[in-house]
Amino acid sequence: MALDCVERLSPAAERLALGPATRRRAITACLAGNLFEIFDFGVYGYFAVQIGRAVFPSADPIASVLASFATYGVGFLMRPVGAMVIGSYGDRHGRKAALALTITLMAIATGLTGLVPTYAQAGLWAPVLLLVFRLVQGFSTGGEWGGATTFLVEHAPAGRRGFYGSLQQVSTGLAQILSISSALLLNTILSADDLQAWGWRLPFLLGFVLAPIGYYLRARVEESPEFAAVSNQKRTAPAPLRSALTVHRGAVLTCFGLTMIWTVSGYVFITFMPTFAVHTLGMAPANALAGTICAVLVNLAVIPWAGLAYDRWGGRGLLMASAAGFALLSAPLFASLAHAQNLTALALVAVVAGVLYGLYNGAAPALLCTLFPTAVRYTALSVGYNGAVMVFGGFAPFISTVLVRETGLAIAPSFYVALCAAVSLGVLAWPRGRGAFVH
Repeated sequence: MALDCVERLSPAAERLALGPATRRRAITACLAGNLFEIFDFGVYGYFAVQIGRAVFPSADPIASVLASFATYGVGFLMRPVGAMVIGSYGDRHGRKAALALTITLMAIATGLTGLVPTYAQAGLWAPVLLLVFRLVQGFSTGGEWGGATTFLVEHAPAGRRGFYGSLQQVSTGLAQILSISSALLLNTILSADDLQAWGWRLPFLLGFVLAPIGYYLRARVEESPEFAAVSNQKRTAPAPLRSALTVHRGAVLTCFGLTMIWTVSGYVFITFMPTFAVHTLGMAPANALAGTICAVLVNLAVIPWAGLAYDRWGGRGLLMASAAGFALLSAPLFASLAHAQNLTALALVAVVAGVLYGLYNGAAPALLCTLFPTAVRYTALSVGYNGAVMVFGGFAPFISTVLVRETGLAIAPSFYVALCAAVSLGVLAWPRGRGAFVH
């Protein structure tokens, strides 16, 4: 199915367009809430080792890490459920109400994760409780990404959708920096014993602080002009999920395919990389986290420029360059790091991966929004994106760990990245969809 051109505001939406000050407040609230949400969900990956030892004790340390990463991945199983439920709510009752709900659920579940008992204290109840909290986090995140992206793009002035959509990924990158920095700080100032005993809990307990802040910010913003116009004209979809999976099924599948390399590259090169560098290559935790921060910083520098490039030239070329880069360079990058096993090699990997990831991050949000009309955009975008994240991204650290363990090859995670990159490239090059990526 071909993508449409960038959707223009309807006359009704133009009449409801917000002033610059109101738009800035809405964008700031959305980005701040998204930062809190992604920090809460993603920080788990940087304390997988400590969580594994506390909640999944085993004589084999790799088995504990695998169990911890498996629980990390389980949270992604709920993302499509959250996408369907919260997405439908957002398409029927408004983006603002849905986003206020996501931040509240996420913050509470994250705070409770910081209070989960150890296996020694509660036995099997410890992993069960951790699993429940992770599922709630996944449900919340399933409604967050599509909602935040839709909200931002629908607030964008004419000709600025690429840039405004890219801001969502800037917020996500800042959340990653905050997650990694919290792990780096705690690894630096705490002893290994203190970090294992109680230190890993501190970032999760922030959830109790972020919940009221996030809700306050999001509950006070203006609804997007496009949704307000659709709502005022009583053109909201009565069953947005059914419409997304029937009328717009082809567009949802296109969104799914385009998201594959996007999600896998992020979770392999940013979330999985610190654990890989420490446990497989024997690098110091501080160096591993510093290298990952470098990747996120490069990514952050590239994102807004990619968003501006989208507004001028379109996004298909940017996405193709990124996907092709991951397909061709992932194996050499892992090989160079496995050979050198030092911070310099990790920094090189971080820079290259950060550039490629930033190109996709900057162009993809606005491009994916053009696939769907306003009435079903929240639901359809959330389902397509989160479906791919669940199947391919959430379990990427687990799959990468298994590949290294079973093959004995340090470059094995690159095979998974290259495969997903090839699929996304195929979607981008599919003849029936070529005209879709030009605006």
